[in-house]
Order: sequence, then C-alpha cells, then structure tokens
Amino acid sequence: MTQKNHAQNPWTAEDERGHTSQTLEWWSIIGFFTSQEDQKHWSLKTSLSEGVLDQTHVGSLCYINLFDEEANRHYVYIVRYPDSRLQSRQDVFDVRHEDSSMKGSYPSYDVHLRDPDKDIDINFTIHATSLPHWVAQEATNGWLPMGLGFFRYGFIPKTRISGTIKIHGKLFTIEGTGYFEHVWGDFSFRNPLSLRKNHIKTISTYARLIEWWLQNQKPFIPSTLIFSTENNPLGYDWAWTVLDNGWTIFYGNILFWMMEGPATGILILSKDDKTYSEFSNIQFRYNKIKTAKTYDFVYPTELEIIAKKGRETLHLRFTMTSECEEFISRFASGKHWLGFVTCEAPGRTEGYYTNGNEKVALTGKCKIEPQRQVSIFGHNSLRIDILKPPKGVGISIEVDSHYLGKKMVALLRFIPKPILRFSCRRIENSKPVNQKRL
Repeated sequence: MTQKNHAQNPWTAEDERGHTSQTLEWWSIIGFFTSQEDQKHWSLKTSLSEGVLDQTHVGSLCYINLFDEEANRHYVYIVRYPDSRLQSRQDVFDVRHEDSSMKGSYPSYDVHLRDPDKDIDINFTIHATSLPHWVAQEATNGWLPMGLGFFRYGFIPKTRISGTIKIHGKLFTIEGTGYFEHVWGDFSFRNPLSLRKNHIKTISTYARLIEWWLQNQKPFIPSTLIFSTENNPLGYDWAWTVLDNGWTIFYGNILFWMMEGPATGILILSKDDKTYSEFSNIQFRYNKIKTAKTYDFVYPTELEIIAKKGRETLHLRFTMTSECEEFISRFASGKHWLGFVTCEAPGRTEGYYTNGNEKVALTGKCKIEPQRQVSIFGHNSLRIDILKPPKGVGISIEVDSHYLGKKMVALLRFIPKPILRFSCRRIENSKPVNQKRL
C-alpha cells in the first residue's frame, strides 16, 4: 500500500469538541518539558474524561501524573465525580473539571491543571507542529473495536509545550515537547461484552481491520509463541516517542492473549510531521516484565518490536527508565474482571530504520503504557517453543497457572534424538483469591 500524503488537517470542529451521546470520551496530553530556571526534567500525563457508569449514572474524571525525573517522584492527582459530566461547551472544544481545563482548536490548545493537595499549578499552551492523524486511518478512518463496542481514536504526535509550573509556591518557566489525543465512542471497560447500540458498526470495524491486517502479513511459523490471561483483547500495549532526529512513532497493540509473536496492532511513523505511514506487519516480544503491585498480573518494562512494510523495517526497543505508576480503575462487581490498570512510565527508545538503501540509527524519549483488563483468574501463561531444521524437529510447552497453582512442562522431540518428557510442580501462594482488592 502506498504512503498517503495528508496535506490537510483531517480534524473538524465536530471532531475536537465533546460528544455527549457517546458512552465514553477523553482528551489526554503527554509531555516532556524542562523548567528553565533550574534545568530540571519533568514528564506529564493528564486526562479529562467522562462516561456512562451504569443506566442512571454518568461520571467524570480528572487525572494528573506529574513526574520529577531527577527525584524519581510521581505527583498523582485523581478526582472522580460519579454523578456529573465535565463542564463543557457544545460548539467548540472547551472542557473543565473543577479548576483543571483544556480548550482550543488545531493547532493551539490552552491547558490549566490544578492539584490543590500538593500545591501544584500548571499553565501551558501546546502548539501542534504535526498534522493530526486517525489511528488505522488507512483501514477504518480511525474507528477501532473494543469488546462489542467501538471508538474513534485521533492523535497529534508532536507539539511544542510552553508555559509555567508553580510548585510549592515557586514559579518556573517550562518548555518541551508533547502529544495530544482525543477518543470517543460507544464502548465500556466495565462491561466490554455488553450489547452496544450499534453492533453492526462493531462487526464492520472488526472485519475491515482483520482484512487490512491479513493483507499485510507474510505467513511463517514463529519459533516462540507466548500467551497469557492478562494479555486479553480488552487491554493493549501503547507507546509514543519523539526521536532525536525529529521523527515520531505511535505504537498500539491489541494483544489477543499474546505476550510474544505477531502483533495484532499498528505502528505509525511520521518523518516530516505531515505524512504518515502505517505498519501492521509487526513482531513483538517482552525483554523484561514486572509483577504488578496490586493484582496478580505482569506487564512489560521493556518491549521490542520489528515492523515491516515493503522494503522498510523498523527495529525498536522501548524501555521504562523510572518506577512505573499503576493507575487502577476498580470494578465494583468483580464477577469476571477485577479492574482496568494503566501502567505508565517515561522511557527511552533505541533501534534503527532501514529501507534497503540506508540504515538510520534511532534514539529518543518515549512514554510507555501497558494497559490491562485484570481477570479474576490471575496470571496464567502458555509458552510454545518450536524446534525447526537444521536444529531438529520438536516442540516444548510450558504452562504457568496461578489459578491452578501449578507449573507444567512438556517436551516432545523427534529429531535428532527422540525425547518425551513431562513434569509438574506446585506454585505456592499463587491463586487469584490472594489478590489485593483496593
């Protein structure tokens, strides 16, 4: 598929403003900036969101995570209102949650964030230096499925941040680089498999994405496949990076239970802030994983991907460089899912790009966010290793089940020497009933 040149802004005023008829909507900003007076490095994520909680309640949320990179300290502010929407205008993008607000239109947006508990006040403008883009724009024009619902996902991968931060009574000027996204649709993290208002659109979105994904794959037998319960399709891996050479990369992977193997997601590369190239032929693996502080699940702190499109190849490694903040939305019923957890941390990107003629080394800052819908069954994984010629012919299977409390390993090798082995041992204190409930 040829690369498309989106020379015009694809966002309209209707795209940017709120959509009160939808089940869930949010606006998020991520940024890296420096306070000029002391040259301290910071990272930030903030979100204003609203959504239907049940048949009678519509709630709103303000989330601010300010991270002092030098002190390795998170300043987190979360306020939920279970019975009220965001304050907003219907004609333009202008939303507010108490003293925090976002407003504007492409290419400039004004942001005010207030954390009264920690005496933090942040005022800044983000000015887009890249065109907006819809995720999966080539396949669905920005529509994505989630459970039995669907949503539209737009983002701006590069902005200039300028403004001030007042923390503990001291005022600093800030300058940096940021990312902006807007998501809305008829979907729910709390009840992802409940019937939605327009199931025909959900089916159509799945079909178009699957067709697009299959068109870009080359069949092969992988050497290793790893599956796990926490990597169910209701969560995903996410990363954004601005590289030192000015390129931007967006990566999102709906997991379909896989922890290693072919990604069922997308990588979006822009070299010039105007033209976007979407990769769907992606292999991924987790180089390092961490057990969550609360519920029984694991997530990557370093992930590696190889994305291919025609003669182009991107080989990238995203690595968290600080303690990860685990943001938990707990589900009251807990019948099937305990909660939705976003594990976010700043990091570094390293790797290379090649188009067959040249090879470009890549480095840059990134934000990494594994997001997981946590199952009542806890962590359970299945690893399959396939031995292929010339090394031999065989298969090994390893099952690690916290729900059953057992670890089982089986090996079947035909060549060069036939081997059949099986072992099973108990894992102590592993059942999900021991998970910490908040």
